[in-house]
Amino acid sequence: MWQGALIYKYWGYLHMSIKITHLITGLNTGGAEISLFRLLRHMDRSRFENHVISLVSVGEIGEQIRTLGVPVTSLELKPGQFSITALWSLVRELRSERPDILQTWMYHANLLGLLAAQLCGIQPVVWNLRASNINTSQYRKLTVLVFRLCSWLSGIPSAVIVNSHSGQEFHAHLGYHPRRWLLIPNGIDMEIFQPDENARGLIREEFSLDQQTVLIGMLARYHPMKGHADFLQAAGLLSRTGVDAQFLLAGQDVSSENETLQALVLKEGLVGRVHLLGLRNDIHHIDNALDILAMSSRSGEGFPNVVAEAMACGVPCAVTDVGDAAFIVADTGRVIPPSDPSAMANAWMELIRSGAEYRHQLGKLANRRVVENFSIENTVTAYEALYSELAT
Repeated sequence: MWQGALIYKYWGYLHMSIKITHLITGLNTGGAEISLFRLLRHMDRSRFENHVISLVSVGEIGEQIRTLGVPVTSLELKPGQFSITALWSLVRELRSERPDILQTWMYHANLLGLLAAQLCGIQPVVWNLRASNINTSQYRKLTVLVFRLCSWLSGIPSAVIVNSHSGQEFHAHLGYHPRRWLLIPNGIDMEIFQPDENARGLIREEFSLDQQTVLIGMLARYHPMKGHADFLQAAGLLSRTGVDAQFLLAGQDVSSENETLQALVLKEGLVGRVHLLGLRNDIHHIDNALDILAMSSRSGEGFPNVVAEAMACGVPCAVTDVGDAAFIVADTGRVIPPSDPSAMANAWMELIRSGAEYRHQLGKLANRRVVENFSIENTVTAYEALYSELAT
């Protein structure tokens, strides 16, 4: 009889769901936030019970996470705010939730989550690092202090996840010394990001562009590290050669209301050639409209989602050698030094002169590379395996 009871107990244990609380700095549109949404969307809900806490507002991605049926709580902190009150608010949330695992995303959440978990007696804690080659001069003093504190405390979490080789190397150089590194690249949802000729036509019709017009795009929030000025300087150089190309930029604060961008468009003689779209939720359609996706980042990238997403849509990419961009692109596009508009313009020119059929073949290779190496299924499997191991 005891054997039957033991089997029943073991069978029940195998089928118990693992409670995971994800603590993230914020849930506005960004690479880490989107990666969290995709992970939650594809995780096995019969095995894992997820809850998300945002230090600041719920944001656009938080609302999307709620549509999955995953609870999202906001501590409603102001950006950059860090206080005993914030720590105590988080402690109360964690004591209420009592998760089996605390997964934190990005620096402020990593630090605050670790401290709160220590006070609550919650183990294990897993950190998630998303960036590399950070230029600290572009960040607030408090944020730089958080970077350093995380480095000192990095031996406490059970594991530290990175999404890029460059991110692991960068943080190790900063002094991170985790018990365990785990590299899990971002995953791309191939049901959404795939070649789509209809989407290409719809977006081009929106901007009155025919199918033959070369369209070069950049998809990134407005921030110095993203290199919008470099992109527009490269666009100016290319346009002055007589190439008939149009340029499309989308992302948070990348709109006609951005006076700095408008001034650069005017300075480079690009009026009528540049389309500033602002924040869009149809990136998979925009990708399909492009002939070339450009990433002109100067620093800070780990695994740039926008590159792999465009590749999944069959679009060749010209990227700066920042983070793991060169590794992602491999031989399916062009890699240039950061902060070099001339090199970027030359890469575009080479891809344009090679012809549409050549770009199409590169795009097919790019799509295959993402399918084989960066699918969301591979990413989810890696996270689920880690969580299952830590919860035993």
